Amino acid sequence: MQCEECVYYYYDEDYEEYICTMDMDEDEYAGFCQRNYKGCPYFRDNDEYKTARKQ
Repeated sequence: MQCEECVYYYYDEDYEEYICTMDMDEDEYAGFCQRNYKGCPYFRDNDEYKTARKQ
C-alpha cells in the first residue's frame, strides 16, 4: 500500500507538499515512527468505486 493511494494523503497548499492527515496523538506517532511496518496500519483506500464493483 502506498501513501499516494490513501484517503489520508493530502496536498497542503500552504506548505506546497503532500502530508499524511491521519489524526494521531504523540504516543501513536512515536510508536508509528519506531516500528518497521510492511504497510501502514492506518491506510484506507481512496478508491470510491471499490464498493460499486462488488455489487
